[in-house]
Amino acid sequence: MLARRSIAGVFHGSPSFLIVQSLFKLDSEAPLKETSSTVFAQSFFKRISSQSDSFNANVGSLISETQSKSMVGSTPYVDIPKPLPKRKRKPLITPIKELIRRARKVREMNQDVTERVLQRPENGLLVRRLVPVAHQVYQAKTALYEGVAKLVDVIPVQACRNCSEVHIGSQGHQLKTCEGPMSCSSKKHVWRKGTVDDILVTVESFHLYDRVGRAVTHKERFMVDRLPAIIELCIQAGLDLPDFPTKRRAYPVYMVAGKIVDFEKCSPPKDSNSMDVDEDFESRDFWDSKKQPKRDESPLSTAEDIQRMAQQTLEAWEDMKSGARKLMEKYAVKTCAYCPEVQVGPKGHRARICQAHKHQWRDGQHGWQEATFDDLIPPKYVWHVRDPNGPPLENKMRKYYGMAPAVVELCVQGGATVPDEYKSMMRLDVTIPDFEEIKFVA
Repeated sequence: MLARRSIAGVFHGSPSFLIVQSLFKLDSEAPLKETSSTVFAQSFFKRISSQSDSFNANVGSLISETQSKSMVGSTPYVDIPKPLPKRKRKPLITPIKELIRRARKVREMNQDVTERVLQRPENGLLVRRLVPVAHQVYQAKTALYEGVAKLVDVIPVQACRNCSEVHIGSQGHQLKTCEGPMSCSSKKHVWRKGTVDDILVTVESFHLYDRVGRAVTHKERFMVDRLPAIIELCIQAGLDLPDFPTKRRAYPVYMVAGKIVDFEKCSPPKDSNSMDVDEDFESRDFWDSKKQPKRDESPLSTAEDIQRMAQQTLEAWEDMKSGARKLMEKYAVKTCAYCPEVQVGPKGHRARICQAHKHQWRDGQHGWQEATFDDLIPPKYVWHVRDPNGPPLENKMRKYYGMAPAVVELCVQGGATVPDEYKSMMRLDVTIPDFEEIKFVA
């Protein structure tokens, strides 16, 4: 009896007791029994644990039901990725434990001096179903650059002289975000007229004549051609360009004790043009339509022409993204973990040209890892302008503005429909207050 009065005296009237009473319903309907201190404590904590389990289950079901209702008929919220610090390496796509497990398995397999059969495209042969995809990606890339070049002539583009900031609009914004080496203390941008290169960032890669051969060495860095990485990916996947010849194999290579054995050197094929395409190929009609008619080079004069070109350019951007992701699922692309360098192929090159943080410790060598589409074609994010003819973006209203890739923003201002995946990123559901209403907004 004394123990019960002491516990009740401590908890009664306190916030803790009120919370427990409201959550677990410790009221007059469930009075405390007249027991000893030990039995009362045990029963008290058992009641709390049982009530807390049911309370957590009800809260969990309520949260899941709310999330499921909010996801019906809408896309998940997507924001722009935060830029990594210069001293931090890129995150790994595959977990480190999985990489260790794969390396251990390959090491064990290399100890056996037996012939190991490799799958496409590791054995040097093409993946047949991805050959049309490579051509489509190349055509989408060509259409994208042509469309952006036409839209830049009719839609004003501003680029900062001191940093890589780009703004789509008749006049540059007033946001203090300049981080260039020559920027002033106020971090204001100094604008100039932008070009196609300011909208589309090009990442180059070494061209490989034989993708399963040895890597490019440091002495060969000036003797091997470099071209955009997206084009090199298409070439390795089956695109043939006269300016960049590549080796097409008729016989696969094999792996023996960790080394590649090429039997094609002993018996070269008689006809190298028909080495990897069957006559009954499903997409053989695609080869007859490789020669596309010349595109219309006339300038965009009317609003309907601008809107049509903007929609076609945005579709070419989406086609290039989806096709490149399909190719990257089979064809390996490597990127440096410390710098933007990219090498298309099963392994990275050996040129010591890395200039990232603490590159002296690595003797300029790259830290190769698996690449993503953003490493292949880095998106340049710009601020979204809802009214191109309105006042410039103010620095005080920065938290209300959204962002989008420069290509998407350029096409949207040209009249294209906003894709669903960019609506949350552009913050179209956020109402921008007036300049006099900022102090009244929470």
